[in-house]
Amino acid sequence: MSLSAALLPEFDQEMKSTRRVLERVPDERLEWRPHPKSRPLGPLASHIADIPTRIVDVIELESLDIMPQVPRPRPAPAASRQEILARFDANVAAARAALAGAADAHLVEPWSLLAGGRALFTLPRAAAVRALVLSHIIHHRAQLGVYLRINDIAVPAIYGPSADEGVG
Repeated sequence: MSLSAALLPEFDQEMKSTRRVLERVPDERLEWRPHPKSRPLGPLASHIADIPTRIVDVIELESLDIMPQVPRPRPAPAASRQEILARFDANVAAARAALAGAADAHLVEPWSLLAGGRALFTLPRAAAVRALVLSHIIHHRAQLGVYLRINDIAVPAIYGPSADEGVG
């Protein structure tokens, strides 16, 4: 079995679970935040929708600098749940295609995440997919789940039953 074939079921499962959480984002609460230091709900959901694009970066680039000398434009936060879901779906499709097309020899090559030219980590590309995309999206999906709970919005089941639903 190839590395991409081994990663794709995990990718598909996490993206399916993530979409279920994003489907609960309330249009009328996009600017809500639990604390002044916290990212508002809409921008958090938009960030989650954009995380899958990092798979394309891991596959196509040698490294990614998240604090380059010349900042890259960032996508504006989505203005609605539908826009968040459309962005997420497009990004997941592009990420899945990039991962599915990656050869094992490419996935074991080193890849680096940089900040201002300094390496934060260097991992084989397959491990970078897990660290930079899967673990990252799981982290923020959980954060969004807390936002939903605080707003009394049912949290979907992910790995087992939630307090609001049976097994998902």
